[in-house]
Amino acid sequence: MEFDKLWDYNKPEETEKKFREILPEIKSSGDKSAYLQLLTQIARTLGLQRKFEEAHKLLDETEPQLNDDDPVSQIRYMLERGRTFNSSGFTEKAEKLFLKAYKLGLRAGIYNYAVDAAHMMAIVKSGDQALRWNETAMMLAENSQIPEAKQWLGSLYNNTGWTYFEMKEYDKALELFEKCMEWHWEKNTGQGYFIASWSVSKTLRMLGRVDEALYIQTELLKEIEAGKAEQDGYVYEELGECYFLKGNDEEAKKNFAAAYDMLSQDIWFAENEKERLQRLKELGGR
Repeated sequence: MEFDKLWDYNKPEETEKKFREILPEIKSSGDKSAYLQLLTQIARTLGLQRKFEEAHKLLDETEPQLNDDDPVSQIRYMLERGRTFNSSGFTEKAEKLFLKAYKLGLRAGIYNYAVDAAHMMAIVKSGDQALRWNETAMMLAENSQIPEAKQWLGSLYNNTGWTYFEMKEYDKALELFEKCMEWHWEKNTGQGYFIASWSVSKTLRMLGRVDEALYIQTELLKEIEAGKAEQDGYVYEELGECYFLKGNDEEAKKNFAAAYDMLSQDIWFAENEKERLQRLKELGGR
């Protein structure tokens, strides 16, 4: 849909505003499918703002209007209801919806959303099960002739890399992150390439290749300082870790402090990475 081009996942509040501005026009156009799909995406903006009750309420209003003649709206509803459940801690409910969306996507030949559903199944699973779902999603995307399906590859290389990372299979993780870097370089995505580079660096550090890791993070810091990338607490965290391993306590402390100052303001990080945040606070002397 054309309105999907308005998405900025880093700015859900702004995206919600844009979606609500065009909602009356889409509704009056008579394109019911577009209208229902837009409602699901407004719900997604609410979920990203952690307004879960509002998201569910909007999805409650959307659900009775769905029908079997419009599988795209059905799938997008399932995906956003599932994402809302998952983000609010109801993983089992989310998983059932993602699986239904995946099966319907395959049955209806809507492979871009089937890939989305498979990638969400990988997120709610862990270990080998997550890996299998990521590989399923990658296979679908790589073999699909639908451009929208192939657009998932950057995310899938990233997610699969992190699955291997969490399994401590760092060599395999590095291979996927480097593939992710290449994909983003070819697409000239900017922020995607920045994140993939950061992931490569962190994995290199875990492999003991600290000098290479430090070089990449230093280059990323230059991008930030030049105004080509936004301030990023994760970069300062990795700089701190690299300097810490190299015995440069002064630089380590400075970067850990900067990381703490930024990441302590991140609601998700503060809620989900308490031990990590405490470590940054202690090592940064905050």
